[in-house]
Amino acid sequence: MNFIDKVEVKVVAGDGGKGRVSFRREKFIARGGPNGGDGGKGGDVILIANRNQNTLAQFRFQKELHAKSGENGDKQRKHGRGAADLVVNVPIGTVALNSDGQIMADLTKDGEQVVIAHGGQGGFGNAHFVNSVRQAPQFAENGEAGELLNLQLELKMIADVGLVGLPNAGKSTLLARISNAQPEIADYPFTTLSPNLGVVDIDERTSLLFADIPGLIAGASLGKGLGHEFLRHIERTAVIVHVIDAYQDDIVKAYQTVINELALHDKSLLDRPEIVVVNKVEGLDEEIIDDLMSQLRKAVPKKTPLYAISAQAGIGLKNLLFTIETAVAEARQAKELTETEIVPVHTIPNDLKTWTVDKQDGLFMVQGENIERIASRTDFSNKEAIQHLRDIMRRQGIMHELVRKGIKTGQTISFASGQTLEY
Repeated sequence: MNFIDKVEVKVVAGDGGKGRVSFRREKFIARGGPNGGDGGKGGDVILIANRNQNTLAQFRFQKELHAKSGENGDKQRKHGRGAADLVVNVPIGTVALNSDGQIMADLTKDGEQVVIAHGGQGGFGNAHFVNSVRQAPQFAENGEAGELLNLQLELKMIADVGLVGLPNAGKSTLLARISNAQPEIADYPFTTLSPNLGVVDIDERTSLLFADIPGLIAGASLGKGLGHEFLRHIERTAVIVHVIDAYQDDIVKAYQTVINELALHDKSLLDRPEIVVVNKVEGLDEEIIDDLMSQLRKAVPKKTPLYAISAQAGIGLKNLLFTIETAVAEARQAKELTETEIVPVHTIPNDLKTWTVDKQDGLFMVQGENIERIASRTDFSNKEAIQHLRDIMRRQGIMHELVRKGIKTGQTISFASGQTLEY
């Protein structure tokens, strides 16, 4: 399966079912009252993080997620059946953004879920609209339209350790040596075309998840090479392990190149715990290794651990893994201490301020979540239904505000949801 970590999908929640216009018709009952039932609710679209998913490849050809609509109401006050929710499994670490780039969901734990698009409520049947004046209402409501979103889904891997470095630094070899991963490895640039994950058993009690991020080059953050496609995957790792090829012509420059690209992508990455590893030291004498380490020690921050290893020959791996284990534990503990729970503040809405009336180019625009929902459910082909809407607007004070704004008979009232009404 190809690794896909960024897709665009259209999400459509189900529409609510229509309410029913119906009257009781039974033998020996001359005046049966209205008994039209309500429409059923449309299905929600729900994203749920699933640890068994590791790519967004399922959306490569499935470009639309469409929940079913609720059924219409029936006679004898029978409610239409509500539609089942559309549950969509996505990998842990999936971020959903709307067309404005706003984060709609960030799923970081197995089983975590979010209603990404809400289904429309069903319309009321005519049995709802009986009052002392209106004994036999000849109208019912339409169902609300389900929410429609154009989403961009991005996968940001959640790993304890992120392996970064220039192409051919030996990250894939290191991952294959210490874990159960089997990445494809070859001796040419960009052999790793997608991030690889591997579980590393440190001891009998501790296992860590490692992510091998494809090789970065100078300019990766600006779109050069392949690394820019995968920089997002380093954002969630607790510890960064920076792997450097011991045979680089300029080992300090190799280190600084990757650090610069990480900083250009996200400056906060420079605050992430880092361990620097010089790889492929098999066959090098101690003097050369000491010189390489001395050069790097001058370039890396003072408290950064520095190791010389050979992933191929298994040299120095045991001590490296124990250091990584300690760094991850400290990073996770520090994160728990700094994260504070945000308690939402709930306020009582002021009903007098739930709508607004504005005059724009001769049109009188009425806005407000509640009145727009009522307008969207109104059957504008039915005079009684329109009168019902007018009555609601009058009770809420909207009609009075329209008069205050200067509306005249015959002028148009427009709702933000798209419906229009003649005053």
